[in-house]
Amino acid sequence: MQLPQDILNEIRTATGRTFGQPKTELLGGGNIDRAFRLTDASECFFVKCAPAPDYPRLKAEAQGLTALQAALAVTVPRVISHGVTGDHAFLLLEYLNLAPADDRGAAEFGFSLARLHRVTDTTFGWESDNFIGTTVQHNSRHTEWPIFWREERLRPQLALAAPGMGRDLFDEGQKLAEGCEAFFSDYRPRPSLLHGDLWAGNWGLDENGLPVIFDPAVYFGDREAEIAMTELFGRLPDAFYQAYHSAWPLDPGYEVRRDLYNLYHVLNHFNLFGGNYLAQARALIQGLLAQISC
Repeated sequence: MQLPQDILNEIRTATGRTFGQPKTELLGGGNIDRAFRLTDASECFFVKCAPAPDYPRLKAEAQGLTALQAALAVTVPRVISHGVTGDHAFLLLEYLNLAPADDRGAAEFGFSLARLHRVTDTTFGWESDNFIGTTVQHNSRHTEWPIFWREERLRPQLALAAPGMGRDLFDEGQKLAEGCEAFFSDYRPRPSLLHGDLWAGNWGLDENGLPVIFDPAVYFGDREAEIAMTELFGRLPDAFYQAYHSAWPLDPGYEVRRDLYNLYHVLNHFNLFGGNYLAQARALIQGLLAQISC
């Protein structure tokens, strides 16, 4: 499969390169968009393509990458261009060769992520809504973290899940959302800059062994929400957690709050893919409600 010609023309304009005989290679691993490696005689580029109506999602990704790069804490692919042409939307990034993860690189990632999380703001949220997968991620600003998590994370996902999860479980989810402040009686997180979608597939090491992150869903939130997701869909290497904890230890009660944070992503996966994620969401909701009633 070749890169659409109208996108190649836009890339020529954005980069000032002729790409007289470009080589394009369709890359695997993407669940949502098509991705290509575009090569000429001297440089490689990463190109993500989607239907034109999906441009807001690619634009939000570009904005997130730019914000992460500005933090100067961890490497991200440099954004070169993005836009819409014809029936296609595209995002053009520098291409980074990724190497297999090792303990040294994982430890460096732990230190780097702690530095990223020390970039703070006065409120929780982001300058605009963005996307978690293809789902809109709501980011209205709040000064209180439990209110943000209830109104911008749990309730939107519960509303999307309502038709498929059954009335009883939906009501339990709403009860949990209403009572989620109980998990923060002795814990007051500050707004940290988060990647926002940091599972095992969204990080790697570059050819120099330095950590790289990509495919973000950025916002300012509790850093524990980030660490929680790294444990959800395949834990990162132990060296990562040891380094992060040595740089910035987590507070008591994290193990319970981890389930509250990961419920958001499990509900999102149920809304996107269905299947066994509903049983996982039910177990999390009921386990968390039991914590409230203790």
